[in-house]
Amino acid sequence: MSSWLTRAYTSTRGWLDPEWPAQRQLLHDLAAATRQLAARAEDDAARERTRLDELASGLRAQQQAVNGLSRDVGWLRQAALRQRRVSARLLRRAELDERTAQHEQQLRGRLQRISRSRLPVVVGPWTGEVGFELLYWVPFLQWVCDSFPIDRERLIVISRGGVASWYGGIAERYFDVFEHVTPDAFRDATEAVKKQRDPRGFERGMIRAAMRTYGVTRAHLLHPSLMYNLFWAYWAYTASWRHVDEFAAFKRLTPPAVPGLRESLPASYVAVRFYFSRCLPDTAAARTFIDGVLRSLTAQTDVVLLDTPFTVDDHRDFTAQHGGRVHRVSDRMTPETNLAVQAAVIAGARAFVGTYGGYSYLAPLYGVDSIAFYSKANFKRQHLDLAHRVFDRLGTARLLPVDIQAAASLQLAFGS
Repeated sequence: MSSWLTRAYTSTRGWLDPEWPAQRQLLHDLAAATRQLAARAEDDAARERTRLDELASGLRAQQQAVNGLSRDVGWLRQAALRQRRVSARLLRRAELDERTAQHEQQLRGRLQRISRSRLPVVVGPWTGEVGFELLYWVPFLQWVCDSFPIDRERLIVISRGGVASWYGGIAERYFDVFEHVTPDAFRDATEAVKKQRDPRGFERGMIRAAMRTYGVTRAHLLHPSLMYNLFWAYWAYTASWRHVDEFAAFKRLTPPAVPGLRESLPASYVAVRFYFSRCLPDTAAARTFIDGVLRSLTAQTDVVLLDTPFTVDDHRDFTAQHGGRVHRVSDRMTPETNLAVQAAVIAGARAFVGTYGGYSYLAPLYGVDSIAFYSKANFKRQHLDLAHRVFDRLGTARLLPVDIQAAASLQLAFGS
């Protein structure tokens, strides 16, 4: 419809439709009400948005507070756990210190009773590792003899492998386990338990055999458990090396006499004993390394290998051929003389080279420098620390432990 018709219709609608003015007013009122409602709805929406923003802000603040509380609770939980661990360690240390004090008191009481008695004294039997025997057991017995008036003629030492010379300043009589059992029987009886915390059936059998050999019916017993219980605090990291030093007298060893052995050896040589163990596992890399060491040594000097023709523990010897400069003494070894032969060879050597362990401790006690190799540092550092202190004090020789991974760097440093 055209605009003039619209205007004409609008101007004449009131005449044509008498209710039109009222309807138009109603429409105006509805439009005004609608605008008011829209404005009010907009205001309500704005207020609601403001309220929601305030709620969101409050929720964020609460979440931050909860996060902070969670962190505080986590920190408190960790602090409580740390405190619990510290308290547990302190309690264990206090208990260990108390037990150590009790062991010390009991030991001194026993030694005083032994010193007042006239009965023979069975010492041992020692069935554990060579390193523990040299670094702890023999020095402990030397301290006993130096500190208490116990006649050496009363003591009967039980060990294995012909090591009577290691106890030369301690006892007059020596009993060798291998004169009564085979290496296989010894290994089966001792392989599972190396730390002699209490006398076991095999050990009691050896004690009875030693008493029969020397015609003894009654005797006191100085068992290695006395030493183990006394030094356990040091091995458990709750006592310093001074604790061991208080109950040990360290001295150089006198080489054993093995008839005809020295004449069969080169005038100058290096003693070598490589075997596979926990700290030098049997791997292709280890075998290649050992073979290279032997090749390097034989290019400069004669080498005497100390591998044994039998097995008495869980160690397995590395054997190799490297020409005429490699000498073996296994044909001189019997079970009851094998350690004596090895000790005599080491005592007469220019140096000892081999696996880190008991034999590397033995060499410096004879005044022979020792180079000991390992590939896994899974041994207790206390033993090495004590050994260094002892060798420094004795002023005899040095023990140099070397990780085979670092050997290439040493070759660069020394040009060989």
